[in-house]
This record gives sequence, C-alpha cells and structure tokens, in this order.
Amino acid sequence: MLEIENLYSGYGELNVLKGVNISVGENEIVALIGPNGAGKSTVIRSVFNICDVRSGNVTFRGQDIGSLKTHEIIKLGISYLNQGRINFSNLTVRENLMIGADQIFEPDAVEEGLEKVYAKFPDLRLKEKELAYTLSGGQQQMLALGRSLMQQPSLLLMDEPSLGLSPMLQKELFKTIAGLRVEGISMLIVEQNAKKAIELADRTYLLEDGKVALLGGNEILENEAVKNVYLGGRY
Repeated sequence: MLEIENLYSGYGELNVLKGVNISVGENEIVALIGPNGAGKSTVIRSVFNICDVRSGNVTFRGQDIGSLKTHEIIKLGISYLNQGRINFSNLTVRENLMIGADQIFEPDAVEEGLEKVYAKFPDLRLKEKELAYTLSGGQQQMLALGRSLMQQPSLLLMDEPSLGLSPMLQKELFKTIAGLRVEGISMLIVEQNAKKAIELADRTYLLEDGKVALLGGNEILENEAVKNVYLGGRY
C-alpha cells in the first residue's frame, strides 16, 4: 500500500532522515519507535509533504505521491492524526468533525461517516454542540481521531496518539486502533509506548539517527537493546 524508499528529508539545512525504507501493506499496522530526534515524525511528515524531502520515493498503491499537495494526498485515502490532539478549540465538536469531511461531496456519505464516528465515540455525540476546548484530554483525542476518520481513509498515519493520556485511556485507544484494522484501515503509527506499539503492530521499525536500526515483529521484544533502552530493561 505505502512504500517509502531511500528517503532523505529534513527541515531547511537540517537533515533528519538518511536513506529510510519503510512499507505498509494492506490491512497492516506498522509501528515506528525510537528515541526523540530519531526522525519518526519526519517520516509521516514526509509522506504528507510538510517537510523538505531531498530525495527518495514515496508511493501509495503504486502511485508516486511525492509531488502531490496535501489535499490531493487526502483525496487518495490517506489521513493524518497530528501529535498533540490538535482541534479547533472555538468550534463545536460537530463542526470539527465536519471539517474532516471537507473532501467528501456526497451528503449521505458525510452523514454515514458522522454516525460511524459517534458509534465509536459516544461521548462525542453527547457533546456534539459543545465547543472543543471544553472537552477532557481523552475526549480531545477522540475528536482528533474522529475527524481523521471522517475522511474515510484506507491508510491512517498517527503521530504519538497515546501521548498525554492516562493508562486507562491509552488502553481504550489501542483497543480502538485494533478495531480500525478490522474495518480495513491500514496504519503507520509513531508511538512512544514502545511495548504496546510492538504488541499491536504486524511489524515495527526502530529508528535511530535518521536510519532504520532494526525491523521485526513481536519477537523484537526479546531484543536486548530494545528491552534495555526502550522498555526500561523490563516488560
């Protein structure tokens, strides 16, 4: 579905990614873990063309998307959940969700998408007329994820979705993510909870200094470097 080949990118004169190769297959969850500054978020931003891509190829279902604008990428079926639960604080919950449907022009499809989001996140239905800034942290994340799902993506890019959530809310979030895969949505997830990301994903890429240092499935939980550095020596 998504192929990132020999990607070099960064910001201005700062080179972050140094020849990264990552792939996401149909109906797969792929996780990116690694230390701060390793380039995890830059991978996602490179796919969405919101950083400086120096060289390399990014293709989606065989189509080169390296020169496309953000709204054109969204139309292909790729959605992006930003780090930090970014919502429009002075708009209502419903208005925030409707922004996510901006590229959908069939009213019935929009309403169907809205009902699906409300079914996943009943709190949002209850608070649909309230301003986004009044929501709790967990509800803010529901809203941000719900807005991404309004775009009816086949591929969802998620940047630190569990950041700042309580352990209980993290558990609910990861349950939701697993459910999205059942619905046929593939995901590329940057995640600071390394243990949960590895357990959830079909494959995990460990990034260090802008390069892929390790690739594997759940078995990398047994890797000594992963255990000692990213899982605190235990799990």
